[in-house]
Amino acid sequence: MKKILIIRFSSIGDIVLTTPVIRCIKEQKPNTEIHYLTKASFKSILENNTHITKIHTIEKDVKEVMEQLQKENFDFAVDLHNNIRSIQTKNGLGKPSSTFKKLNFKKWVLVNFKIANMPKAHLVDRYMDTVAQLGIKNDNKGLDYFIPEKDEVNVSTLPVSHQKEFIGFVIGAKHFTKQLPTEKIISICKKLNHPIILLGGKEDISRAEEIEKAVGSTIYNACGKYNLNQSASLIKQASKIISHDTGLMHIAAAFKKEIVSVWGNTVPAFGFSPYLPDLKSKMVEVKNLSCRPCSKIGYDKCPKGHFKCMMEIDESAFS
Repeated sequence: MKKILIIRFSSIGDIVLTTPVIRCIKEQKPNTEIHYLTKASFKSILENNTHITKIHTIEKDVKEVMEQLQKENFDFAVDLHNNIRSIQTKNGLGKPSSTFKKLNFKKWVLVNFKIANMPKAHLVDRYMDTVAQLGIKNDNKGLDYFIPEKDEVNVSTLPVSHQKEFIGFVIGAKHFTKQLPTEKIISICKKLNHPIILLGGKEDISRAEEIEKAVGSTIYNACGKYNLNQSASLIKQASKIISHDTGLMHIAAAFKKEIVSVWGNTVPAFGFSPYLPDLKSKMVEVKNLSCRPCSKIGYDKCPKGHFKCMMEIDESAFS
């Protein structure tokens, strides 16, 4: 094997969870070139990964890069996405390949009938199964995340109150039902009584401002002020991370941080829990709630209207 293509188009967390596959192939087959195909909007997650030889990106369609990929003359393709675009890629290359096995039916059964038949294996271990036929084994070193020097955040640029130690609180998530209500976050932050940096994107700015106003000087609102790699730098320097089921949670796991992960409509049984984090880490959820999980992804509002999966979260679990 001289050249291998790994395929995963999205999203932040899913791509970070593929990094053990990248590292294990490179370290166990050091003379192999590793190429990676993803969406252009996620390139920054991978472009500093020292194990990757070349990144290929698309905006929407694999036709954008198919000619370029065919010229690379890959020996093997590792499909860690298993969707229409990845199938189109493999068909266009016409090379030997292996494909990640999705568990959509088992997830559907868990969501709709609350019958737990999911394997105990983490998603990372299932990704590793995809390259087992190449003789690649999991080194159990966890996830990787590489921050370029230009994006390392110097703590001296933070408020003086946050320069020695702070908790990072990831307040956003892709879907509403994966997020703690704003009033709940405010209450938790007040109980922590510790310097806290709120982390999130531009879409989280208004909520962060509301939290900052309600809690006071212990809060530094970083939402929308930093790019992904800079946010990763803040996570790396935090004493602890509180996060919903989202991409920044997996970045925190890559740095072996103590993580308090919060689970609303989704459940850790889906296989997306923090991978090999600090031993002090814990998962906070409302167990034995008959409507959980209500979705494998999330909703814009609680389907039942009561949002008990987040409203009944035990706030004492965050201290």
